[in-house]
Amino acid sequence: MYTLLLGLLLILLKYLEIGPVATWSWWWVLSPLAVTAAWWAWADATGYTKRKAMEKMDKRKMDRVNKHKEALGMGQRKRR
Repeated sequence: MYTLLLGLLLILLKYLEIGPVATWSWWWVLSPLAVTAAWWAWADATGYTKRKAMEKMDKRKMDRVNKHKEALGMGQRKRR
């Protein structure tokens, strides 16, 4: 996501001709977008995106279960 934001910022700076970016080649300005596309392709191909989404759902589920257990008084028991 950072490379996408960097790419958009560089495009804006190049278009408005602000700073040293105005003299750069368009290839350098657009390179962060290519990196972003490569990252997304790799993440989808390897299952990284799906795995992270499942981990997030599992964490939310366990938090919800623990919250309900605490409300019922069945939470973690302290050892003596």
